[in-house]
Amino acid sequence: MIKTSVSPYRWIVLLCLLPILATTNLFWLTFAPITGLAENYYDVSSLSIAFLSMSFMIVYILMVLPASWMIDTYGFRVAVGFGAIITAGFGIVRGLWGDHFTIVVIAQIGVAVGQPFLMNSITKVAARWFPVDERATASGIAMMAGSVGMILALILTPILVEQYGIKQMLNLYGMIALGSTLLFLIFAKERPKISLVSNETEEQSFSFRGLKEMMTKKNFLMLMICVFIVLGIFNAIMTWIESILSPRGISASDAGLVGGLLVIFGLLGSVILPLISDRVHKRRLLLIIPLTASIPGFMGITLFTEFSLILVSAAIIGFFVMGAGPIAFQYGAEIAYPVPEGSSFGMLMLTGQISGVLFVYMMDLWKMDSTGSFTPSLIILILFMILAIYVATKLKESTMIQSSSSNTSLNSTTFKGGV
Repeated sequence: MIKTSVSPYRWIVLLCLLPILATTNLFWLTFAPITGLAENYYDVSSLSIAFLSMSFMIVYILMVLPASWMIDTYGFRVAVGFGAIITAGFGIVRGLWGDHFTIVVIAQIGVAVGQPFLMNSITKVAARWFPVDERATASGIAMMAGSVGMILALILTPILVEQYGIKQMLNLYGMIALGSTLLFLIFAKERPKISLVSNETEEQSFSFRGLKEMMTKKNFLMLMICVFIVLGIFNAIMTWIESILSPRGISASDAGLVGGLLVIFGLLGSVILPLISDRVHKRRLLLIIPLTASIPGFMGITLFTEFSLILVSAAIIGFFVMGAGPIAFQYGAEIAYPVPEGSSFGMLMLTGQISGVLFVYMMDLWKMDSTGSFTPSLIILILFMILAIYVATKLKESTMIQSSSSNTSLNSTTFKGGV
């Protein structure tokens, strides 16, 4: 009997990571579906409310290198634990002083500091606990947790605000953060007893030399361009979701439903598409096809006024764009090798946060003053998406996943031969 080195505890580690990943995205989009209500409650502008979501992108740009350094130097358990404690602490502050806008802004920035320590650890967890042909699936499940957080923010927030008010809603979210943090600290372990990776890979840690090496790889640079465009567009649309739809007569709760449906289908896509990618041992193709398939969805969210058609468009965007996310990050980790996973993930996320900030401001700048319509902005974003698809066609397949395919075939042949 052949003894496997794959630990079943890997699923416990992954599961205890999921709630805090969901929580950080819950905090990110808390105010996105209630922009108008929050404007009136705090007596500030719509751009001031948008800043509460945008602060996550801005802080990420500043904290990505420290977070990547901590993940690759001290391991994901220390990094996630640090990020989770910050998230819970400032989340509670945000609730206790939820009727003071200045304190809410400070607390939101504090919560945002924790996010890169959480999100950048996903590929490290996958690499440390899961075999190569399960890593995109593991990353997809972790991304799915983030999707759950976004769903709760978009659908649950307007309901809670209507019933209990903004401050009580923020208090509830603070308690959720505390529970999620305790769950991770109790059950997470840094590594399995038998390592899945070589000593050389284990010894790799964050360094500027590694970043420089990563940035000399043409394939990785092209992937960064794709992520810059796609993640930036996604972040901008999620930030302005209510403002995009309100000129068409869609209420805040219905706008939250549109955003929630987008993320629900994104949740499905982030599991199904990476699973397909692992099974067929292809990354490049599973980036090109979903991005191309998302174009009709973007056109629908731009042009349709019928609520049911907008819902369908949101579902298309969610399934294909969010579904491609875990594949892109796992592909980045593979083509950046031997640069550690926290560094490659961090650089890709950094590009998406920079573009998210730019696109949020650009969308506000390009909207029609007379009606507040974001249609011109959305048309420009579609053109950017087409550019991303073109760049994706120039990518080369990951040699690591190809090697995994070869090893799987060889093992299958050996078994059949009765060795």
